[in-house]
Amino acid sequence: MFKTPSNKAKAAVWQAYNERKTVRVPMRWSANSRIYLLNPELNREGYTYRGYFNDPLETITIQAHFEEYVATVLNHYCDSPVGLPDAWTFRVDSLNTYDGSYFGSDVLFEDGQCPCAMPAYSIGELDAFLERDFSHPFDNPWIKERLEFQARVVKAAESFEYLGRKGSVAPFCVGFDGPVTVAAILFGTDIFCLMGEEPRKAMRLFETLTCAAVQRKKTLESLFVGGWKKTAFGGLADDSIQMISTEMYEELVLPSHELWYSETSDTQPGDFKRVMHLCGDATRHFKLIHDKLGVSSFDTGFPVDHGALRRTLGPDVEISGGPHVGLLTHGSSTDCATKTREILRSGIMQGGRYILQDGNNLPPCVPLCNLEAVYATCLEYGKYGSGE
Repeated sequence: MFKTPSNKAKAAVWQAYNERKTVRVPMRWSANSRIYLLNPELNREGYTYRGYFNDPLETITIQAHFEEYVATVLNHYCDSPVGLPDAWTFRVDSLNTYDGSYFGSDVLFEDGQCPCAMPAYSIGELDAFLERDFSHPFDNPWIKERLEFQARVVKAAESFEYLGRKGSVAPFCVGFDGPVTVAAILFGTDIFCLMGEEPRKAMRLFETLTCAAVQRKKTLESLFVGGWKKTAFGGLADDSIQMISTEMYEELVLPSHELWYSETSDTQPGDFKRVMHLCGDATRHFKLIHDKLGVSSFDTGFPVDHGALRRTLGPDVEISGGPHVGLLTHGSSTDCATKTREILRSGIMQGGRYILQDGNNLPPCVPLCNLEAVYATCLEYGKYGSGE
């Protein structure tokens, strides 16, 4: 019968990994509020994403329930500690709609789905968009609304208690989902035609979006204690680069990616202190991104040939990924164990820089027996010195 390792044993696995003395592949699950909110067996109250975005009490209630579920259920099946935290952590969460909302998109709420930002402009409106001034984020209507909502969440948290625990609200901030992804959100698929027909204009758009996101980050983080400062490691995502060739990526997109890394982090390509999240079929770009941008950690999605990726990138590059979420949701526990074993035996473990996780981000209603099967397989076949 499966028995989850102790919190102490789990911590030792991560410590060994971080010290480059890996004894076993560490495992984690990536998840957000949807695994609670869109699971009717958990969300018996019928909370919705519209309420989550607009009602401060719903925001913190959902987050507390989600955090409880992760800590007391999900973490039995990975190398994260089991047990309730001393206090809840709340935040204003806009999922992946924040870039679109900031630049003018409406948000679509549909039953049973995560909210999404809708295309806001036709390609014929691009020239006017490029002339807009994004240098004053505090004047942006969406930022104003979110900061006002932040204050309401803080107020609601003052009297909120769940399972005998209070909570605190993190400062409001947002990341950046990457210039190509944001351009596709705003202008739809026409952006890819633009890249072929007017590459210089496409580059200008990517640079404009990146500079605006940098300014937004600096401005919002100026409100933090101590103010804004560059990070020691750089991080970025841009899932939509899976839609273009590596040659087009290098010519039209890579300069904006370097702009983001250099403006927001205290890193250079040669430091190899950069992380990138890339879902989808983008692994053909990884070698170039590693060589040119100095990205040394890739958070992957699906599809991924893990063994081939390790052979391409070498033993020193960190790779995170694993069984794809469709298999985790609809496959049997035997299927999940077989796929996990196949990945672990592919050569991905070479060098000790592999983290096993979902590929990518757990959907709601994944059978717990499938998560258990993946973790049990990791415990058995993820040990170093066992033929990796």
